Amino acid sequence: MGRFAPSPTGPLHLGSLYTALASYLDARWHNGYWLLRIDDLDTPRNRPGAVSAILACLEAFGLYWDGEIYYQSQHIQAYDDALAVLQAQKQIYGCVCSRKILDQYPGVYPGFCRDAPPCARQQALRVKTQSHLIAFTDALQGPIAENLAIQHGDFVVKRKDDIVAYQLAVVVDDHAQRINHVVRGFDLLSSTPKQWFLQNLLNYHHPEYMHVPVIVDTHGQKLSKQSYATAINFLNPGPVLWRLLALLGQNPPVQLDQASVAELLEWAVEHWQPQNLKKISAIQDTIE
Repeated sequence: MGRFAPSPTGPLHLGSLYTALASYLDARWHNGYWLLRIDDLDTPRNRPGAVSAILACLEAFGLYWDGEIYYQSQHIQAYDDALAVLQAQKQIYGCVCSRKILDQYPGVYPGFCRDAPPCARQQALRVKTQSHLIAFTDALQGPIAENLAIQHGDFVVKRKDDIVAYQLAVVVDDHAQRINHVVRGFDLLSSTPKQWFLQNLLNYHHPEYMHVPVIVDTHGQKLSKQSYATAINFLNPGPVLWRLLALLGQNPPVQLDQASVAELLEWAVEHWQPQNLKKISAIQDTIE
């Protein structure tokens, strides 16, 4: 069971379609389901019309999902239930540290609020990490091991603005949707030990992970909506799909460069070889 989980902050760009394609091919090659999740919890960043644009792009490239679309905003109770479990375990606590304070300690939370008395001020919720290794093997990147307490410190599971943080939401969602294969971008590899840790606390299963290189522009910057990456023109999807397969290391035959989307996907699913992906963090390409 695989999934693609875009945020409705704008239309899909080349990098997000590249990741969606990798996830789709991996699920279909395993004769599995491919689910679509809309990560719409971060309401201030959501944009009107973004969901429709995302769906239209996926359909234009033949990336049809199974079942109903899963909207995070419709599952708030599930996140609250998970927070209640962590609270009962005494694994979370309130944090009132300001961004100005935290900017002085980049990367690792210093633990100022961990043993502080309860406070009535609006606060984030952090989970208590432990000083031991979280280790797993990524299907592409190989063995990964991190000591969360040393390398990250206690991390946020619910923000001060009352929005559930990504790290907790994705863990609850993957469990609820019975996801067992996660294929996503390398930029999220650093999040995986945190999610693995939360899965342990909540007694959830661990999916298998594969983090593919992200696509960067000529300046080495990851393609993203925040960097105003160009939305995909899907009026002629075949050549774009062929090139994406090439970027994924699948070596599509030259004679298929003008093939239909259906023909390309049929070939790609049958010949999916994730081991051909490069064990690197990023690749550079531009498609007009």
